[in-house]
Amino acid sequence: MKAYAKKDFPVDQIRRFLEPGPIVLVSSAFNGKTNIMTMGWHMVMGFQPSLIGCYIWSENHSFDLIRQSRSCVINIPEVELAAKVVGIGNSSGRDIDKFAEFGLTALASEKVEAPLIAECYANYECKLADDSLIDSYSLFVWEVVKAHVPAAPKYPRTIHYRGDGMFMISGQNTTRWRSGFKPQNL
Repeated sequence: MKAYAKKDFPVDQIRRFLEPGPIVLVSSAFNGKTNIMTMGWHMVMGFQPSLIGCYIWSENHSFDLIRQSRSCVINIPEVELAAKVVGIGNSSGRDIDKFAEFGLTALASEKVEAPLIAECYANYECKLADDSLIDSYSLFVWEVVKAHVPAAPKYPRTIHYRGDGMFMISGQNTTRWRSGFKPQNL
């Protein structure tokens, strides 16, 4: 096993080693207004109920729509949407209709007001489960109340942000360590 020689590293850049998962598009709706935001800071927090924690900056246009509606849809894009994902993240819903600007299709959700994005691999309809961390940390805790996922492919090619303008595309899957894996310890 290799031992690494290490040097000091800026703590404000550690995110590139702790990437939490794929970049997602969060759609929201409130009082007839819709928006989409690009988000990379999220984490699974529970399984039953299914809980997801998301950091949403208070200055983001979606913040108020999401906070007031107490719901959203977390949409998982594949790599083919990468340019649109970046464009959505670099623009504001205060200035444009992101569905129209980026040619994305809004579909009605079953359990929340926010729309699904048809072109995304998966869509998770979410209702706010815990708002106690919003004022302190801009952390929303969502319960996934409905999930929409296709039968294939089983493992989508998602995009992941590594910081400093660097992205990673999900890669090769392996079952190499499956025999030693204990899901109850995850």
